[in-house]
Amino acid sequence: MHHPDYWWYRARSEMLRIIVEPELGDPERVLDVGSADGPSVGWMNGRGTRTAIDLDLAALSPGDVQASALAMPFRDGTFDVVTAFDVLEHLDPEDRAVEELVRVVRPGGRLFVAVPAYQWAWSDFDRDIGHYRRYTKGRLLRALRAQGLEVQRATYIFAGTFPIFAAERISRRWRRLEGAATTEPPAVSALQDRVLTGLCRLDERVLRHGGLPFGSSVVAVATKPA
Repeated sequence: MHHPDYWWYRARSEMLRIIVEPELGDPERVLDVGSADGPSVGWMNGRGTRTAIDLDLAALSPGDVQASALAMPFRDGTFDVVTAFDVLEHLDPEDRAVEELVRVVRPGGRLFVAVPAYQWAWSDFDRDIGHYRRYTKGRLLRALRAQGLEVQRATYIFAGTFPIFAAERISRRWRRLEGAATTEPPAVSALQDRVLTGLCRLDERVLRHGGLPFGSSVVAVATKPA
């Protein structure tokens, strides 16, 4: 279940905007792969004709497509921009998934990807929401370049909150042993929300000028050669 008003989704939306928007250009056709998280990228509304694809019918609007991202019903090179935010980790095999994302991008078009970071942070949360893997920046770059993409930018995000993330993952392991695992995000008070949001604002300042060396997610901007 997605919680667009939760601090993590709000912060993620802004960090994605900071990274992606300068590279977005003026696309005519945009494909949003895994559209259930659409509220987090509402800032892309109006940037070309948007089509969403998802297996979850509830995530789709009229005109969208219910289908697997491993076998998309589109011709080669259909879209100027393809976004896959927190999608690739749900798809297996990985090389087939990236190949299919690249296939529907036109030559010279862009692919924007976000994935969860660090396999050591794997927990019951990943298992229960259907993840196959977590990523380092290096692994994501290798997966994209293996399909011929040119990567313009790649960075971690959520560096400011990373110590909290690491502690929460360790805590999840203990709770799993105690039989109290959950896929719901940890509840936060209004004060905690302000603190976490403030830490993410520090990330945003850095991301406007460069990249972050670590964090709980990885974002990449790549181009399909013309």
